[in-house]
Amino acid sequence: MTQQYQNILAPVDGSKATAQVIDKAIQVALQNHTHLDILNVVEVNQFSDSYGGAVSGDVIYGLVEEIESRLNDLKQKATDAGLTDVSIHVRFGNPKPVIAKEFPNDHKNQLIVIGTTGLSAVERFMVGSVTSYVNRIAKSDVLVVKIK
Repeated sequence: MTQQYQNILAPVDGSKATAQVIDKAIQVALQNHTHLDILNVVEVNQFSDSYGGAVSGDVIYGLVEEIESRLNDLKQKATDAGLTDVSIHVRFGNPKPVIAKEFPNDHKNQLIVIGTTGLSAVERFMVGSVTSYVNRIAKSDVLVVKIK
């Protein structure tokens, strides 16, 4: 790579794409001797809309604890691979603007490593792909990992 990145963001959602995204983000971070942010965005309004606001704070707290545990496993994988500067983050909100704009602005990420979506063409049309949005809107470079 000719570009030297100082701060890399790897947004993950726990899908089958997560392993490949983390592997690629670790590889690029090692090549650049740089910091890696691992991010999961929790879209809480999906619970309140779907369940009529019946989801308690305890349920959300438990969900966040589970997400943090999985993110810590990913952080350990990055550390085991040789990275020394890795942070994990959980944010609440709509994943599209959080990943494309808000988080990179707050953390000065120069590269976003993100996976392709598992959505069908109809689903992408109806709800839109986070990856497509990030690729169009982000000011930083975006590396799209093709999921095999």
